[in-house]
Amino acid sequence: MANLFDSTNYPTSVPSELKVGDNWNWVNNQLGTDYVNSAYALKYEFNLIDGATNVHFQVVAVNDGDNYKVEIAHGTTANYTPGEYNWIANIHKNGGGRIKVAEGFITIQDNYHSTSSSVRSFAKQMLDAIEAVALNRATMDQSSMSIAGRSLSRMSIDELMTFRDRFKTEYLQEVKQTRVKNGKGSGNNIKVSFGRHSTFNPTDLT
Repeated sequence: MANLFDSTNYPTSVPSELKVGDNWNWVNNQLGTDYVNSAYALKYEFNLIDGATNVHFQVVAVNDGDNYKVEIAHGTTANYTPGEYNWIANIHKNGGGRIKVAEGFITIQDNYHSTSSSVRSFAKQMLDAIEAVALNRATMDQSSMSIAGRSLSRMSIDELMTFRDRFKTEYLQEVKQTRVKNGKGSGNNIKVSFGRHSTFNPTDLT
């Protein structure tokens, strides 16, 4: 396996997944020809997609020969909020002017080594929150969580069930992938307990 602390082995694009508390490193080796880094700057904007609060942070690339390089220390990423983000890469011209050159999505995972951080994935957190809201057992934080700008507490039961199915599917896929990585097979027949209830029946709401 390549030494990922060595800049020659950095990914050449924004990774699809990063973890809070890790070093974040990547390099852009494509823009330097058209946007010479002596006259331009590359900045990344990250915005949390589904969250109870407006979370945003910016990452500024540094010059690395003809390339643009991003290096963020683990002490800095430890303060970031896990979740699903949209990112946008902008080229800024020295003296004024900006243009978008790329965008995408990224999953920022929890710091599993932090005792104060939840080890649940974003999909599992949303799944637990949706079920808790539907059963009228949600905490204030869970009630205030939102999807596409709408808080869970304002959704109908039908809407909650639709999103529950979506995040349940996503979470089960994560469980399967974890099992495969750990050499345990896909676990197609595994049973997963969501919150305090292994099953959910809308009649429980009456």
